[in-house]
Amino acid sequence: MAADADNQAVVVDGHTIKLTNLSKVLYPGSSTGSGGTTKADVISYYASVAAVMLPHLWQRPATRKRWPDGVGTPDHQGPVFFNKDLATGTPDWVSRYVIEHRDHDNAYPVVNDLATLTWLAQLAALELHVPQWRFDNDGTPQRPDRLVLDLDPGEGVSLAECAEVAGWVREILADIGHDPVPVTSGSKGIHLYAPLDGSQTSEEATELARQLALALEADHGDRVTAVMKRSGRDGKVFIDWSQNNGAKTTVSPYSLRGRSRPTVAAPRTWAELADPDLAQLEYDQVLSRVADGIDPFAPLAPVGSGGSRSGPDRLATYRSMRDAGKTPEPVPAEGESIAVRGPDDAPTFVIQEHHARALHWDFRLERDGVLVSWAVPKSPPTDPKVNHLAVQTEDHPLEYGSFEGSIPRGEYGGGQVSIWDAGTYTTQKWRDGKEVIVTLFGRPDGGLGGPAKFALIHTGKGGGRAERNWLMHRMALDPAGEQGQGRSAFPEPISPMLATPGTTSDVGDEDDWAFEMKWDGVRVVVYLAGGEVRLQSRKGRDETATYPDLIDDLAAIGCDSAILDGEIVVLDGQGAPSFGLLQPRINLTRPGDITAAARKYPARLMLFDLVALDGTSWARRPYLARRDALGALVPDRPGSRVVVPPIFEGDLTAAMETSRALHLEGVVAKRRDSIYQTGRRGHTWLKIKHRQTQEVVVGGWRPGQGRRDGGVGSLLVGVPSPEGLRYVGRVGSGFSDHGLAEIDTLVARLARKTSPMIDVPAQDARDAHWITPSQVGEVEYVELTSAGKLRHPVWKGWRPDKSPDEVVWETP
Repeated sequence: MAADADNQAVVVDGHTIKLTNLSKVLYPGSSTGSGGTTKADVISYYASVAAVMLPHLWQRPATRKRWPDGVGTPDHQGPVFFNKDLATGTPDWVSRYVIEHRDHDNAYPVVNDLATLTWLAQLAALELHVPQWRFDNDGTPQRPDRLVLDLDPGEGVSLAECAEVAGWVREILADIGHDPVPVTSGSKGIHLYAPLDGSQTSEEATELARQLALALEADHGDRVTAVMKRSGRDGKVFIDWSQNNGAKTTVSPYSLRGRSRPTVAAPRTWAELADPDLAQLEYDQVLSRVADGIDPFAPLAPVGSGGSRSGPDRLATYRSMRDAGKTPEPVPAEGESIAVRGPDDAPTFVIQEHHARALHWDFRLERDGVLVSWAVPKSPPTDPKVNHLAVQTEDHPLEYGSFEGSIPRGEYGGGQVSIWDAGTYTTQKWRDGKEVIVTLFGRPDGGLGGPAKFALIHTGKGGGRAERNWLMHRMALDPAGEQGQGRSAFPEPISPMLATPGTTSDVGDEDDWAFEMKWDGVRVVVYLAGGEVRLQSRKGRDETATYPDLIDDLAAIGCDSAILDGEIVVLDGQGAPSFGLLQPRINLTRPGDITAAARKYPARLMLFDLVALDGTSWARRPYLARRDALGALVPDRPGSRVVVPPIFEGDLTAAMETSRALHLEGVVAKRRDSIYQTGRRGHTWLKIKHRQTQEVVVGGWRPGQGRRDGGVGSLLVGVPSPEGLRYVGRVGSGFSDHGLAEIDTLVARLARKTSPMIDVPAQDARDAHWITPSQVGEVEYVELTSAGKLRHPVWKGWRPDKSPDEVVWETP
């Protein structure tokens, strides 16, 4: 690189920063095959991830690990400097706060902007470490807003095994309301971050983390340790709980690591952690993810119970241009709670026709808790051959998405505003300040005239006001999208909320609860979009074709889009749900078989929750509000196969008596004010049973005698435990002839040579045949023996909607 290119002065956020030695190789080992990762690459990386990284650095004191000469090689590592205090010569514009230590004070920088991040990258500060708390605006340390657990694999432990332990941690944290986000550390292990509401001190957060680690060590002592000393960690995952101490720091998400290769502390999805080939990510992989709009750590950007966004105040400019006393527009105060959406909600858009001094259209996309906005003078283009100018304006609050009205003359934007179209959108690409590609799904009568795909491209030309200029281009839709029937037209899929086993004594004050029947059927989530219907099982399997007799009634529901939760049942001759009658309809794939079964065993859908409606999430609204809206959305029509059953408010006795009369398992108690927690087993929903039932994993079978000679006589079943699939008994009754034939076919397909279960008595294993433990069933039994086995179990049927790893003991 030429000398003039190796040393440059750049202006970032109005601050001039001198960049030197840009061609210096800081990482000799590189994933790009270019001979090394240079300082210029590092600076470019931090600039590219700033939008997703800065919210998590905002107002946190940053300690830095610097490698001025590069990280070196595994045989000869470069010198590293760990900096806390700011050195002489630090630019005045770098924000800082003083922390008083026992014998000295240190001034720590806070990385609140791209300029500071660029300045640190110029200093070869490859790693940025921050605590779990922030400074207030006056420099006062606040209580922690997140919990962190560092899962460090010992000698001989793979990253995939570490991910399995992470799953155990997640189960505990989710049950207490702290669902974590995983980060592969860029080193060896995994960090788990969970949001805190600010009610705990650092000491209390540390103790919570310590108790969680100790509990896992007690349950999985052969796999997990919570002990600080390094001896004894071989073959185990050390759960480091100490980093919640207010004086300790953890490498920031999206930070590079000072390893031989340019790895990153990379936020990941839980689906990625389930990959047996899970690996640490390098910076070029993270850049690609960010460019594609993948940011699993975004849910941790909002902090506190009010949902205010951590990081820079993105509405400061908006507020500065408006007087709340003079304009009808929504003008939230700084830090005021507004409509921040959850990670499971589809993002929204709005296009407003604005008759100001000059007619224009305001194009707004929900992103990171605000509406990113452009003014389009000639309306969104309809012809792919003609691009229109789009001028980026200040971010708007989410509440602006429903605003219509007249802004007084003399006020900013004075004139009439009306909604031209609105709805939800999907993102194909989002590169801040460079390029945005989205597909919009608007109103049936909206100005777009149906789904539409747009690209916004920053021109990057000129200075001053020209820096805000973008081109808006209409793109061709995929054929499925043009018909409004593509996958993207449906709401984003969710995992349903689950209930926790309980007893009547767990209810307490009945006036705080409502009670539903525990339907003896198959759980499904219903997705509606433009008259189209999709049914999805708990396991994510598409069940739409399996239950064609439900589709017409669901398609008749009057809405643009919705997510509904319910259970499919088949009624017996007395009008009560029968899981046995539903069994012949499960797992059918041939159209002729499905049609015949639908005639013989017609299905009903019992709807009991509304999760989203017309692009708006209802998940955080109270249960009773969701039920009222569901009842209004799905009216009681004679002959309809889709029903919203009545609930019992504050009367557990009546609910239990009705459940017994219908020969059901029991009831589900739901707190009146409970929110819908997607994918979680909440304690605000309790399943209370009349009799003992248990989901089991089938691991083998024993041959039958008499008329069952040559086939299956009984199934050997187990329940997962920390040690493995623990044998709980054999089931030989409750099978129909059809069911036995189905079992014979299944076990032949899944045969294996060794037992997948532990603690199988020699007498039961004597003539057993083993199968792969991939199938779940349900049994009814009298009680458990002292040895933990099922006494007199009776087969109820298969549960294809359940996975083996979801099976737990149902006893409360």
